[in-house]
Amino acid sequence: MSTRQRRRVTIADVARQAGVSTTAVSKVLRSAYGVSPATRDRVRAAIDELGYRPRAAARGMRGRTYTIGVLLPDLRNPFFPDILDGLYEQLAATDYQAIIVTGGPDAKAESRAIDALVDRQVDGLLMVAPRVARARLEEVAGQVPSVVLGLHEKSARYDTVLDDDEVGAELVVRHLIGLGHRRVAHIGRRAVGREIRAATYARVMREHGLEEEVAVAMTSCSEEGGHEGARELPARSPCPTAIFAGADQAAFGALRALHEAGLAVPADVSPAGYDNTRLAALSQISLTSVDQDGAVMGRTAGRLLLERVEGRTTAVRFLVTPALVPRRSTAPPPDDVN
Repeated sequence: MSTRQRRRVTIADVARQAGVSTTAVSKVLRSAYGVSPATRDRVRAAIDELGYRPRAAARGMRGRTYTIGVLLPDLRNPFFPDILDGLYEQLAATDYQAIIVTGGPDAKAESRAIDALVDRQVDGLLMVAPRVARARLEEVAGQVPSVVLGLHEKSARYDTVLDDDEVGAELVVRHLIGLGHRRVAHIGRRAVGREIRAATYARVMREHGLEEEVAVAMTSCSEEGGHEGARELPARSPCPTAIFAGADQAAFGALRALHEAGLAVPADVSPAGYDNTRLAALSQISLTSVDQDGAVMGRTAGRLLLERVEGRTTAVRFLVTPALVPRRSTAPPPDDVN
């Protein structure tokens, strides 16, 4: 093998092969503005032909590592893959790769996970439903371009991508009441200042004259939390005939609790969730749910992060309008229910 064959391909080699400047190649690698589609295609073709791979260390020295840090609360929630699919789709035409970490059991562990990503010099951060305080989020955003997904708090330091929780919760509660249910219970998450779905549930119940039927179990939007929240409901007298769980994952736990109690779905109880995950659409489950389009959220977060990396500083707030997806888990209450 000759010396030339062993030599690592450089950005200058790519520029010569494509017949463009090294600046143009750099812009293509960074997905920056100011490059025509034809030039971008020539550069990409030259990269593929020469087998060029930018060295991460060299990128870091120039201020770029071409990595996006992603913070997830956990890996169990079936809604998160939808967000990641959207993010990967947005990054597919770039040289950016995602590094995923989980936040751990509490805000302290989550803060350490964020520090780990910052220490690795990621170019941007996507933080999904973070538990750390807003001041901490703004501190991080002052160091690394950041997008926060799922929180309704506004900030001038970072972008936010979120679902209109009030609209979504109203859709599902009105759906259950419209089917004839009066005893509608809610399973929500125990999070100060973030319980919009629970507050909306209570408001809609009051608006329909059902304030005395309001029953809320604030646990967590996990399968364990849904199981815990629903386990006590069959013991109530009278038993709720419908359950609005604040997340599909919690609804799955509620389904398990109802099965253990010998209650049929939807003959005895009509459960509904939130997130419209792929599991909810399985024929064996067929869970009525609210679709907040995680793929759109992920794509949008990726686009906003790349804009932030390129220098945009004005905060952007992107709101997804949810839609109700009725399935077989919800039906009118039993005939003998008044």
